[in-house]
Amino acid sequence: MKKYCVALWAVCVLFSLTGMAGEQLSTKPEKKDFGRHEGFVKIAKQGGVDLLFLGDSITDGWRGGGKAVWDKNFLPLKAANFGISGDKTEHVLWRLQNGELEGIQPKLAVIMIGTNNVGRDSAGDIADGVKAIVKELQTKTPQTKILLLAIFPRSPKPDKTRAKLQETNEIIAKLDDGKNLKYLDIGDKFMDADKNIPKDIMPDALHPNAKGYEIWADAIIGPVKEMMGEK
Repeated sequence: MKKYCVALWAVCVLFSLTGMAGEQLSTKPEKKDFGRHEGFVKIAKQGGVDLLFLGDSITDGWRGGGKAVWDKNFLPLKAANFGISGDKTEHVLWRLQNGELEGIQPKLAVIMIGTNNVGRDSAGDIADGVKAIVKELQTKTPQTKILLLAIFPRSPKPDKTRAKLQETNEIIAKLDDGKNLKYLDIGDKFMDADKNIPKDIMPDALHPNAKGYEIWADAIIGPVKEMMGEK
């Protein structure tokens, strides 16, 4: 009986650690970094946002290594950066459901999210998380167009992690409706001919540096302006 109870306890602990035995977490809204979230809510309530960037640390980095590029390319378009380091799909979903869209009706939202889910979730689950974010945005601000970016490649060279992200991208690419949602994969621009990520673009093979953000901006500024109706 004692051995049985110990075994049962071990199983319960295992289920808890694995997200309630297979529960899909990528689409379950979860609060994180509430202080930063409140800051974004305040920005939204002030209004005047025509271009919204949503994402994780890679988007958050427009405030760091990408700041000069951001100020040159996107700030004049009345852009706001709602990227938070470490965010997974469920965190962005929670933020959108809890005030970050109140007070704004952006012309365009640029979304790139999912790389932080890769260690836990399947490609299908990550894609479901992205789909949930898109649906939330379309529900709350239906007139907002969406530029959905493929999750950027990571790791110095091709590996299982990058393959999972590629599989995810192939799924979310199907969200492109040819009208209000455009899917764009610029991943190749961060890699050399052998599909390796040069250190002078992403020193840690994940986060762009100033040069990487310049590549990013150059790759999307055309579609951004087109979708926003800018000249």
